[in-house]
Amino acid sequence: MFIFKRLQAQMSKTVQVYICNVTPSRNIRSMQAEVTRILEASKIPFELIDIASGETLLEEMRSKTSNPSALPPQIFNNDVYCGDYYQLHEATENGELLQFLRL
Repeated sequence: MFIFKRLQAQMSKTVQVYICNVTPSRNIRSMQAEVTRILEASKIPFELIDIASGETLLEEMRSKTSNPSALPPQIFNNDVYCGDYYQLHEATENGELLQFLRL
């Protein structure tokens, strides 16, 4: 019971995914859709942050990743950088999604 409650408390933390809803890149749109599909299928609560909705959000995302050329999707857990689409995909394939998301 204790382990379930601890996991439930950790899952209540929201994962943030920086995306761009107006990207002309089919590849980025596909990666964003796959990230949300993985999180939804895993029943992990998440929040989408659209960098197109505010001028400072792109710079905020890049600053948080420490990568001045980072592109969405970028994944965080309460301001802790988890990684990008490729790292999420690898963690999912290896059965390490919760560790990747720091849950």
